[in-house]
Amino acid sequence: MRNCTISGWGTFRPTQSVTFGTQTRYRIPDDMSQLDMLASAAGDAIRMAGFEPDDIDCVIAACAAGIQPIPCTAALVMERVAPGARAAAFDVNSTCTSFITAVDIASRYLVDGEYERILIVSGDVGSRFLDPAQTESYELFSDAAAAVVLTRSDDSADGPGVIASLQQTWPEHAHDTELRGGLSLHPAQDYADGDPADYVFTMHGRRALMGMLTVLPGFFERFFVKAGLGLDDIDLVVPHQASGAIGLAMRRLGMPVGSYVDNVTEYGNMVSASVPYTLARCLDEGRLGRGDTVLLCGTAAGLTANALVLRL
Repeated sequence: MRNCTISGWGTFRPTQSVTFGTQTRYRIPDDMSQLDMLASAAGDAIRMAGFEPDDIDCVIAACAAGIQPIPCTAALVMERVAPGARAAAFDVNSTCTSFITAVDIASRYLVDGEYERILIVSGDVGSRFLDPAQTESYELFSDAAAAVVLTRSDDSADGPGVIASLQQTWPEHAHDTELRGGLSLHPAQDYADGDPADYVFTMHGRRALMGMLTVLPGFFERFFVKAGLGLDDIDLVVPHQASGAIGLAMRRLGMPVGSYVDNVTEYGNMVSASVPYTLARCLDEGRLGRGDTVLLCGTAAGLTANALVLRL
């Protein structure tokens, strides 16, 4: 057990939306930035936790695509929401499961006594990287942000904290979902003469899905053995809202309808914000509360699988 508590949380979802049949997707307006979203969610999380911004001693940005290559996104968020804090700021990135990775890392820092109040912020503007001609992805993603303040808690076996975690990557699927342009492989200055396809998100959906369905059963078997838990010990599963195939994946893992959250139709795939946004909604709506045990899980580009059991 790595004792820690979610002391506050915040979310941001644009008011502007588009629909594709029965599916609703959210898009930030042209005059709004990714930093605006992240700062809004972060400010709400800090206020709910009852802290002043300068009380934060570590800022972790857990986004799939950051604001700019340098400096780290966390530094820019800190500049906006906690400019006077004497804090560390850094990014972690496991694309869509970045928030889970960040909670895992933050819990270890808190237990070691390195930090006491860690702000984790996730969010992406996927709509600005999408190719309208690739409807598979264009009609799937939404823009959103979410943040939590994670704090050190009393050392108790029955208290809140991270019970277990596991992350694994299968690089043979690394190119199933990717955005190649903008950094050293295809730098921005090559855009004019380069292939425009390198600068938009590309997804081989069926290949990614089949890869996911192949690796997940074994991954979760190893995870539950490591955790010393079974599905009956979990109050709710909060998976990354990857696509409309979420039900198929959950059935493959033996998770019945009602044991997990599925809001792809309502909100779509919010990339790195997907897991924390869904978690925050469950907390706001009373679907989860203090003392409950929640499984945060998902797959991401790489192909990466990520799972973490958290007692609230």
